[in-house]
Amino acid sequence: MGQVLQLADFNPDQPARIMADLRAYWDSLRKGRAVPARADVHPHGIHRALDHAFILERIAPGAGRFRLAGQHLIDLMGMEVRGMAFCSLANPSSRGRWSDVLESVFRAPQIAEMTLHAKADYARPELSARLLLLPLASDLGDVTRALGCIIAEGQIGIAPRRFDLVADQVLPIIDGGKTLTPSPSDLGQDWRSARPAKLQAPLPAELPGKRTDSPESRRSRFRLITPQPLDQAARRNPPLG
Repeated sequence: MGQVLQLADFNPDQPARIMADLRAYWDSLRKGRAVPARADVHPHGIHRALDHAFILERIAPGAGRFRLAGQHLIDLMGMEVRGMAFCSLANPSSRGRWSDVLESVFRAPQIAEMTLHAKADYARPELSARLLLLPLASDLGDVTRALGCIIAEGQIGIAPRRFDLVADQVLPIIDGGKTLTPSPSDLGQDWRSARPAKLQAPLPAELPGKRTDSPESRRSRFRLITPQPLDQAARRNPPLG
């Protein structure tokens, strides 16, 4: 009597509980460091969040790919996602901001939380999801890895399911620290504006000139070559062919 019970104790798949567990595990790996190392992450430490967890590798400004992924993410995409781009989860209209948030996680580094939504469609019920990104250091010491999780609530329906980014929030890795606001400028000055070079039309001087001579003058330059008669020896002993 009088015991207070938490609803999360009866619903271990509650998104807030899974994200809190993963965040607590990430914090436990830091051991005085700002960011834990990728090599410190082990599956047995995130058993509650394992189905929802993934690890990203930064491959370019604002771009990452999945190195490992749990079953929940595979179910959402309907396929093995290892090696796939992180933005493959997003609808095209959300991929710009999606990339900005991801790059800020590596750049600052900092933590990011994203609120996602997938509209209902034929055989695809409406879905809401939450996504968490936690920075990790590579074996070289640079922050080019991230531990994350995604938790979607509702029937998945026909995969793949892609999401709109409804809201995002960045958090400092140290309480009271500063955060870097996600923006396109974080991705470098040229990577988004770069376009393939246009093929240049040849200058008029480079174009083949128009022929001004007549067919009769061209025929006058041909010379008729008459074959020489074969000698008698060659006639009697023709070469082997």
